[in-house]
Amino acid sequence: MAKTTLRDVAERSGFSITTVSQVLNDVPGKRIPDSTRDRVRAAADALAYSPNRLAQGLRLQRSNTLGFISDQIGTSPHAGQTILGAQDAAAEHGYLLMLMNSGNDPELEDREIRALRDRQVDGIVYAAEYHRVLTPPASLKTVPAVLLDARADNGGFSSVVPDEAGGAMTAVKELADHGHRRIGFINNVDDIPAAVMRLEGYKKGLKAARRPYQKALVVSDQSESQGGYRGASTLLDLPAATRPTALFCFNDRMAMGAYQAAAERGLRIPEDLSIVGFDNQELIAASLRPGLTTVALPHYKMGRWAVTTLLRSIDADGKESLRAEALPCPLVRRASVGPPPRS
Repeated sequence: MAKTTLRDVAERSGFSITTVSQVLNDVPGKRIPDSTRDRVRAAADALAYSPNRLAQGLRLQRSNTLGFISDQIGTSPHAGQTILGAQDAAAEHGYLLMLMNSGNDPELEDREIRALRDRQVDGIVYAAEYHRVLTPPASLKTVPAVLLDARADNGGFSSVVPDEAGGAMTAVKELADHGHRRIGFINNVDDIPAAVMRLEGYKKGLKAARRPYQKALVVSDQSESQGGYRGASTLLDLPAATRPTALFCFNDRMAMGAYQAAAERGLRIPEDLSIVGFDNQELIAASLRPGLTTVALPHYKMGRWAVTTLLRSIDADGKESLRAEALPCPLVRRASVGPPPRS
């Protein structure tokens, strides 16, 4: 049986070969009515037409392949969602994604970028394990690229990160809406963007809720369970008149430690103490009893945004303006928040 050609699709749909080619090859910049596109694709489906992707790539000087390089994202709890978002966006545009993990090894990272470039990838998503400011490798400037969960210290790249401050404001609002006035914050001691911005959001959230900012209700420690335990212990051992009735924790691991500190003091959650976390790590937040109300990081959406923005830059031949996006962090309600206890 002869292979279906563009001419066959053109004859069946009633449009010219040029129009059919533009529709089926998703040629950018062509104003073709949706009704025309629908008829052409219906004809192609009916004839089981399969485009020659290799020939298309040669004509457009594209490989329809993108690279995805990360430092440690392959071992992080949310890596799957980030990669899934990137893969879904790539697939929707007819692209494949090549994944590589550098393990924070600059030499390996540089070799990976060169290898992807040698394989004629059309662009690279450069992903960080966590939100940070970094110096992209010089070799990344030789190919269209977008940063994911990172900002470049010298600009030069479009980037997407979580709206850390907005997420913190959401957490504080949830607690304030339940009537809490003394809201403590257990922050990460490390000087990273997430810690700085979540503290900023905590302060803004208090101000928006007309709650006073009290420095004594903010502590910092290692962003692990034991750090959360120590931070919560410090705040919960304050005199009853000044002790917080609610805690906002930098992440879910610290919130888990806060649960332990509360239990040791005979405090029930949420009857005696409300707690909100950050990150929405399912293995922690959904497993704690009661379930932890927390703020989710937009991993899937960041993956989609990075690929979509990269493809837009490729289509514009690098002439599109750079973009810096901060995506919203939604609240995931479970059962760790309630009204403050009556005195």
